[in-house]
Amino acid sequence: MSEDDHMWGYLFLALAIVAEVIATTFLKFTAGENAKWWAYAIVVVGYVASFTALSQSLSRGVPLGIAYAIWSAVGVVAIVIVSWLLFKESLSWVQIVGLALVISGVGLLELGGKH
Repeated sequence: MSEDDHMWGYLFLALAIVAEVIATTFLKFTAGENAKWWAYAIVVVGYVASFTALSQSLSRGVPLGIAYAIWSAVGVVAIVIVSWLLFKESLSWVQIVGLALVISGVGLLELGGKH
């Protein structure tokens, strides 16, 4: 695997995260009595794009465990921030500490894999 392939792998991982965050954000518009039909389309397209990009990331040498840890953790942190900013959902100090621990944990996984 070349260094370029590895760089592309992480670029595809970033695209997978963005697509997943968009899809998950639009889930909010599919819930309840005022569900929007167009939101379902965005959710489906977003998740398909996310998994496609994640697969491309793996095919370019990003290890599965690292890719999934980064994808899920960054997604969780991003969704919490998006929910707080756009939907005015609460965010306590305990939750902020939890987010910091999630980020730290993924960072340790990444560092632990370096040789």
